[in-house]
Parts: sequence; C-alpha cells; structure tokens
Amino acid sequence: MGDTRLREAAELAIYAPSIFNTQPWQWTVRADTLELRADRTRQLPVVDPDRRLLTLSCGVALHHAVTALSGTPYEVEFMPAAAEPDLLAVVRITGERQTAGDAASRDAIRKRRTDRRPFLRAPIDQDLVAILTSVCERQGALLHVVRWDHVDVLALAAVRAGALQLSNPDYRAELADWTHRPPWSGDGIPLETVPKAVPRRVPVREFAPLGGAGLTTGPDNDWGALYAILYTATDTVHAWLTAGMSLSALLLAATARGLGSAPISDVTEAATTREQLRRLLPAGGFPQIAVRVGYPPVGEPPWTPRRLPSEVITDA
Repeated sequence: MGDTRLREAAELAIYAPSIFNTQPWQWTVRADTLELRADRTRQLPVVDPDRRLLTLSCGVALHHAVTALSGTPYEVEFMPAAAEPDLLAVVRITGERQTAGDAASRDAIRKRRTDRRPFLRAPIDQDLVAILTSVCERQGALLHVVRWDHVDVLALAAVRAGALQLSNPDYRAELADWTHRPPWSGDGIPLETVPKAVPRRVPVREFAPLGGAGLTTGPDNDWGALYAILYTATDTVHAWLTAGMSLSALLLAATARGLGSAPISDVTEAATTREQLRRLLPAGGFPQIAVRVGYPPVGEPPWTPRRLPSEVITDA
C-alpha cells in the first residue's frame, strides 16, 4: 500500500484543468513514490497531433500534486526511463512534513474553475501581475504579459484559429465528441459551462458552433483582463511539462487572490497562429499556451466534471 500522502496528492491532482477536459493522465501510487504517466488513449489527434497539450495538461496535474504536498519535503524526477516515454515524472517524499507550506495554493486547487465568462473592466494591480509572473518563473517557464497595443495581435490569432479549425470537419467531429459526453463519463466540456457569444477583446473558442451554449453573460467584455503567453526556451517534452507546471502555479495563485482565469490553447494549436504569437515574444521563445486573467463577475462559473479516482489512480 502506498504512502497516504501520495495517494491524497494524486486525488487532489484530479481537479487539474486539461485540454478539452480530457484528463489525460494516470497515477500509480507505490510504497514511497508517485508515478505520473501520459494516457495516450485520451489524446486529441486533430487538435493535438504531437501530444504537446496532452503533456502540458499532465504538467498541470503534476504541479497540483506537488502543491498538495507543500510543506513536506519531496523531489521530482522527470522522464526517468527512456524505454518508457509515457512515464513523465516520479515524485518521491524525502522526509516528514516540516511546515504548513503554501496553504493558500493548496486550498485553491478545489476552488479553481476555468471561467469562460467575460471579466470586469477593473484592471489587475501591477503587484498582482508581478506575483503571477514570479510563480510561473519558479516552475521553469516564462510569462509574457501582452501589451495593451499588442492585444489585437492575439485577437487576430484567435479569429484565425477559429476559422481554420471550424473549417475542418475532423475538428468539428472531435469538438462534438468532447462537448457531448455521456453524463457518467466525468470528462469533457458540458455546454452549460460554455458562455453565449458576446463581443470580447479576444474571441474565445467556439465550443458550441451549432448552438446550445448555456452560460449567460453580463455586460462585461474583458476590458480589464490581463492576457499573457506562457513560453519556454525550448520546445521539448520536458519544456511542455514545465509549461504545464507554470500554468498550474499561475492559475492557483490567481484563484487564491480572488481572480478568475481561463487558459487559451487554440491560438497555439495551429502552426500559423503559434508563429504569430512567437513574434510577440523575446527572441527564441516558444509559446506553449496563452491565458486570460481578471476580476470575475458575481457568482461562480459552473463546475466541469471529473473522473473518479479509481479511473486514474492505481495503488501498486
């Protein structure tokens, strides 16, 4: 039977966001280690043919798990077995709990929700922006805050991404598969979590192109939202994992401070739009995912489903 602290960490990691809420991970709890594997059966072959966003999603889950262990000494070994490429990381506890750790981020794991509603006009204080940038960098990726006069570049990339994807019948079929899941599946994006179309500073992915979006929106349009691009110096599997861990750190820090957040992956899914974003970055940077952060409207956004622990965690 594995260490109960590792089992609890894997259970909290279930709350991590993922591309199309596919939850493409499997955990194995051993006597003294927690193993994270990519679940290739949950890959999106049209949206994510190289498994970059699948790996990034696993990085988000990994950071959720180690955040659950905050205050307890641990070490992480990335991709420890060349013969087993799906084994992305091994977490090992190296001692007894010493401090309370980052309780705010740990508590934010259960509170965080992807908020697709438009955010308020109030801008984010620069001190908060500095905190979000710092927590990303501590995990190994970098955060580029999109300048006000460059937001239109991000907006045009989003428009182009939507046009390219919706013109592809294979993409539309894949989108339908993950927005019309059976109630017992515990995954996918229910249409009640999708906002009805309204003008936005940067268009959001159209999850309901045939109608059926169930989330009403108010008068806001993201005017005060912060847009940022998470990027890395290389474009390797390890870099994708790092980007996922940095994204998780940002999302949890935002939640702990009363901010809403929503990852924006569509602008990085096509080579053409990803290259558009790359031109906004310092030379040599590889955009991995964008994110929108802001003050949310009143009320909580709907919760997206999660798979059962028995489906994603094995006790070895």
